[in-house]
Amino acid sequence: MDSFEKLTEQEIIERISKGEKVLYEIIVRKYNPYLYKIGRSYDYGHEDTQDLMQDTFVDAYKSLPQFEGRSNFKTWIIRIMMNNCYRKREKSSFKNEVMKGNINEQAKPAFNSANNDLNKMIHNNELGKVIERALGKIPEDYRMVFSLREMNGLNVAETADLLNISESNVKVRLNRAKAMLRNEIQREYSAEELFEFNLVYCDAMVNRVMKKINEL
Repeated sequence: MDSFEKLTEQEIIERISKGEKVLYEIIVRKYNPYLYKIGRSYDYGHEDTQDLMQDTFVDAYKSLPQFEGRSNFKTWIIRIMMNNCYRKREKSSFKNEVMKGNINEQAKPAFNSANNDLNKMIHNNELGKVIERALGKIPEDYRMVFSLREMNGLNVAETADLLNISESNVKVRLNRAKAMLRNEIQREYSAEELFEFNLVYCDAMVNRVMKKINEL
């Protein structure tokens, strides 16, 4: 894959659409962490989240010819993942909630750290459990806004579009989510460290997706 490092994402997508399936591995590796965080933010466990990720990557691959670039690819594939999460919930007889929400573009991250050491977080399993439990206690409306804005790096407009809510609601909801989390966990850990998708799992997901893609 090193020989393709200089290609832009749009060039990669165009070449995949023309038949270079092998390049799809680049897309899978890049978006693994984002999709994983979305699945976990919907309260799905590790295994269910992996299944949803695989479905999402395959769905996205099949729909690449329809990707017109009106939104960025990150937002587009996250939307597919969210739709798959909705469908799974409906099939499992979960209550289908309509998300309405609120966030501040100028707001500071909920967690600040002078030492953003991912390896330290990965090895601190107990803290990881504390963070997951804390997020699990937040109502889904707030949790999803927090996930999209703080954990996945989407801006206010993108978040509002994905959740079908106003930008002002996005801002309010993010602030409330941060307030809830501050009561549960220590501030020195960064939001980006939450639900990090370990490289071991990333390789496994790449293999699963590419196997499916090659069967198409």
